[in-house]
Amino acid sequence: MTAITGDHQAERPTRPAGRRRRPTSVPGLRILTGGVARLWLVALLVGCWEIITRIKQDAYFPPPSTIVRVFHELWFSGPATHLFLTDKALDDFPPSFVNLFCGWALAAVVGLALGVLLGSSRVAREILDPVLQFGRSVPPPTLIPFFIVVFDFGAQMQISTIAFGVIWPVLLNTADGVRTVEKLQLETAEVFGVTGAARLFRIILPAAAPKIFAGLRVSLGFALILMVISELIGSTTGIGAHLISSQQGMELPEMWAGIVLLGILGCLFNAVFVLVERRFLSWHSSARGLDS
Repeated sequence: MTAITGDHQAERPTRPAGRRRRPTSVPGLRILTGGVARLWLVALLVGCWEIITRIKQDAYFPPPSTIVRVFHELWFSGPATHLFLTDKALDDFPPSFVNLFCGWALAAVVGLALGVLLGSSRVAREILDPVLQFGRSVPPPTLIPFFIVVFDFGAQMQISTIAFGVIWPVLLNTADGVRTVEKLQLETAEVFGVTGAARLFRIILPAAAPKIFAGLRVSLGFALILMVISELIGSTTGIGAHLISSQQGMELPEMWAGIVLLGILGCLFNAVFVLVERRFLSWHSSARGLDS
């Protein structure tokens, strides 16, 4: 029998000297510390703004504390039965949100359909590309006079302005995503008899989904901007109408409260969309770093 010597023990893998095992991170703590790290600059700027405006009073730049107070009084000082929303909030929020999401949804549906067509057909791309390049180059606010002539003032004009302005990120990203689907995937699907609508919904759209969601996310931010622009002209309700009426009446704290509200809404819409995107793209590696 062969004796077992101590040489075999020396061959055991050992942990390299000087390297320590990383401590396991707690997800909740990581999110909390990440949030604090991101907000410190905002808190610093707000604090400096408060101090400077208290020392040197300027009617055009009210202190943040005044803006927050007016913000609360205007929209969120209502009864609990109304979810603390005031009558003004119930007048301003519904028309703005309805126009925003109707315009965005219309652009998403049309942009997705045209994007699939352009991405799938070279002939369609060659025919429609000059028209699309011209259309995307037209600033959406310049078409507001045309939409006023066609639809008059009101929701239709605002929805049309929003839809025209936000369709392009969806359309172009969808077309690019569909066009860049790997040929091997399409050939494999054809071998297994997956054609027509089944190939579109089971192969093409899932493969193009990351770029489609990227276009939808960008377009949602544009929709908020165009919602405000369309309400600045000829509208008596909505957040944009509040901004212009406050400016004309020199009610600057109220105007700043509207600006803050729009900033909060933009962050909120983006955060909600990121959660939805992560849910639908949990299988895709790029979804892991959406909010990093």
